[in-house]
Parts: sequence; structure tokens; C-alpha cells
Amino acid sequence: MMEGSQDYVNFNITNSNNEDGTPVERRFKKDITVLEFKKKLELVTGGSAATMKLKLFDIKNKFVCDFDNDSALLSSYSIDDGMRVHVIDNFTLVKDFAATDSDERFQLSEEDYQKKGDTLRSYLQQNKLGKYNEEEMNKSKEQLQQELEEEAKLAASVVVGARCEVRAPQQPRRRATVRYNGPLDGARGVWIGVQYDKPLGKNDGQMNGKRYFTCPPNHGGFVKPVYVTVGDFPEEKLDVEDEI
Repeated sequence: MMEGSQDYVNFNITNSNNEDGTPVERRFKKDITVLEFKKKLELVTGGSAATMKLKLFDIKNKFVCDFDNDSALLSSYSIDDGMRVHVIDNFTLVKDFAATDSDERFQLSEEDYQKKGDTLRSYLQQNKLGKYNEEEMNKSKEQLQQELEEEAKLAASVVVGARCEVRAPQQPRRRATVRYNGPLDGARGVWIGVQYDKPLGKNDGQMNGKRYFTCPPNHGGFVKPVYVTVGDFPEEKLDVEDEI
């Protein structure tokens, strides 16, 4: 397990102002307050901490609770890796951006658009929000770089062909053999491809149309290095009750 990993939590962030609903994965310290958490989410959603409301869902997409106390620590809530935080933002300037501000920006020259004082860009610049908060952006980049370096160190000790046990949050432990170690197209960082002893996986070594290794159907999976423990794990035999 990565040193200090218990001090962080990985959330999937969705945003009420994002029409396609695609989640964004981000990592946060557990010892920050809800208000500090909201301020960090400004970088993800472009919204305002003062107006956003946060709802927590578990990995099965079941509602857990609202983050309703700005002074409370994240660790005071029932949080775990892989949960989803949905941001509802009543900041109308952001909400209307896709329909109005973006159209206007393309109709005007860049110089004329920059001169306008009632655009989303001008609001974010004046209030130092989102990408216009240089200090927060630098912190975010530094944190991301640190996370990727820690992940790479963990992955370096996971050798293809080694036996392992996968210990993902809110899932049973599963024994497997390491079949792949490296990047995935369209995904951040390093991933470990495994072939489970039992048909407890989601694929056969193929992800998004690209094959990374080959194994029987429903025996393959891709997980983060932090969830993989390499060791002399005997192979799990298929029980009679597991047979189809």
C-alpha cells in the first residue's frame, strides 16, 4: 500500500452543468474541510464554492448524503475510493455559459470579447477562480505530479507474470496473475492488467477496443497499482458452485 494513501480519497466528480455527465477522477486529502473541498472543485467545474451543493453517491450510484457542513472535515463523512460526488451549482453565469457565453465568444473577435465585462471569463478573472487562480492551479499540478510519481514507484514493483491479490475498496479480495503493466489509452497514469483465477473480471484483456493481453472472458481486469499486492498467493480453484 502506498505510504500515506489512507490520507487521501479518490472521487469521481460529476457536474450538473456538464450535459454529457462524464465523471472526472480526482484525488483529495481527507483532512480538508468541506469548504476547502468546494474551492478545489472550482478548478474542476469552473463554478463557485459559495453556491455549489455537493451530493455523495456510493460505487453502486446509491445516494449516501449531502456535504452540508462547510466546517466539517471530509473524513467525518462515510467516504471511500470510487465514490461519486455530484456538484449542483446555482451559479447561473456558469450554467448559461454553454448556451450563451460560448456562442457570443465565437461571434466576437478575441479582442472584443476580452473587452466585455459581463462574460464568464471576466468573472473568473476578477474573482481568481478556476484556471485563473494561478496558486491553486500550481498546487493542483504539483499534487497530480506527485501522485503520478508515487503511482509509478508502486507499479515498478509489479512484475508481469507475478502472482498477486487485488484488494479494491468495497470489493472482495481476488487472486490473479499480472498480465500487463503500463498506460491505457484515454486513462491517466499507470494501470495493472490482471487475469483473475475465477471469472470475476470485466473483460478478456481488451479495453475500449484495444487489446493489452489475452485471457478467458470475464477473467480480465485493469486496476491501479495501489490495489495490487504481489506475493506467493496460491491459485484459487473454481468451486462447483462457481461453475456455469
